[in-house]
Amino acid sequence: MTKPYKLFIPGPVSVDDDVLDAMSQPVMRHYGPEWMDVYNETTSLLKQVFQTQNDIFLVPGPGTAGLDMAMGSLLANGQKVIVCRNGFFGERLATVAEANGLQVVHVAAPAGLPIAPDDLRKALREHPDAPVVAAIHHETTTTVMNPVSELALAVREAGRVFVVDAVSSLGGVDVPVDAWGIDVCVTAANKCLECPPGLAIVSVSPRAWEMVNSHESTHHGWYLNLKTWRWYADNWGDWHPSPVTMPTNNIVALRTSLRKILAVGLPEHFAKHARACRAVRAGLRNMGFQLFLPDEFASPLVTAVLPRPEFTAHDLQTWLAQERGLYIGGGIGELSGKILRIGHIGQATSRDYVMDLLFAIEEYLRLKGIDVPVGASLIEL
Repeated sequence: MTKPYKLFIPGPVSVDDDVLDAMSQPVMRHYGPEWMDVYNETTSLLKQVFQTQNDIFLVPGPGTAGLDMAMGSLLANGQKVIVCRNGFFGERLATVAEANGLQVVHVAAPAGLPIAPDDLRKALREHPDAPVVAAIHHETTTTVMNPVSELALAVREAGRVFVVDAVSSLGGVDVPVDAWGIDVCVTAANKCLECPPGLAIVSVSPRAWEMVNSHESTHHGWYLNLKTWRWYADNWGDWHPSPVTMPTNNIVALRTSLRKILAVGLPEHFAKHARACRAVRAGLRNMGFQLFLPDEFASPLVTAVLPRPEFTAHDLQTWLAQERGLYIGGGIGELSGKILRIGHIGQATSRDYVMDLLFAIEEYLRLKGIDVPVGASLIEL
């Protein structure tokens, strides 16, 4: 029997049993009246979470598939796109754009700092021929939350189209897509929507459709092309709304999770992430850890922390995984070995999960000869 384990990584997440049970239902066909009931309800629930009236597409694949779709569909080869980057995933977003034959204009901030809206405004003035701006909301490599609402305002003022990677934020914090003016918003099922991996979710505004339809072809493929998905939605939408076989069990599971999220309400769903984050950050401080970011722009979804000098990041990760079945993340790229990343998403928002993790870290510190009283980390719980 596989040893049970708990995920405290930035995603995927540990998933509730009823969502897993939905995954194990008999396989449905991906078309026909029974399927349309499931599909239409799921997209309707997603519009409530996205807080949008825009079109919603469920795309089999990871969140990056949705970003690839956005970059390849909005712009033709050789056009410019402004990409905001302050970490590994911002750099990946630029790489995706370049792979689609686009010229990338970089708006950068140092790792650990958010993108400055004034820097974006400067780039918009200097590059009037860049019709699209793309940004990461939650840069999980450093756990910075970028000020997407302010960035969106700058983009709207300049009359451009805004693409947001909300893969690691939507569902965990407030992302009002229509109110902020996000034209293409991409997320994935396996993070704050509390489902297994397998689905990218993409919302597309009327302004974005105008740009998609402004050129004959992007020459960027068929599957990850918004025109392909729009054709099926428009022409077969009453019985077969997607161009490919859909992972029907994943979508049934997503519907199950979305029903639960909306039953408790988005404010409470957001609040549980914030509570778990506060408890973990306070507990780590009480154990003598130094947090990587100040609270002012630190994510409530993932906490980055420096290892104590008595041990390495890898040592703590390995002990937690092997001895207690608790998995936390490490640093990526230039931060590899320098920080630990603890996710507060999925079941890791629960009191039991948080207590298990903090008690285990206390135990590890005592094994290392560090004087930490039992329960010292649990003041905030």
